Amino acid sequence: QVQLVESGGGLVQAGGSLRLSCAASGFDFSSKSMDWYRQAPGEEREVVATIHSGDVFTRYKDSVAGRFTISRDSTKNTLYLDMNSLQPEDTAVYYCHVRYKFQDYWGPGTQVTVSS
Repeated sequence: QVQLVESGGGLVQAGGSLRLSCAASGFDFSSKSMDWYRQAPGEEREVVATIHSGDVFTRYKDSVAGRFTISRDSTKNTLYLDMNSLQPEDTAVYYCHVRYKFQDYWGPGTQVTVSS
């Protein structure tokens, strides 16, 4: 079955960087578009970045464009989110997501906390 497991979150000071990873299994990893979402306390879950199948096209939430980079390594079935110039408003639980056979799958999430 589809499994997604995020890692790499933590506490970082404003201006710092983190790399999130999402280990994926149970589907043809390289052929599916995938996303990173985040959810801050009291807020709705929102999409942060998307990488389309074929890895040619990526898309970002306006507030993270130029600071975050989504990528994947199909030899490792791992999705990444490189986050630079982190700000306190980036504090959230970050989730990777895939839609497969008409179902949405999420990992358990990884907490990112940015201190000012």
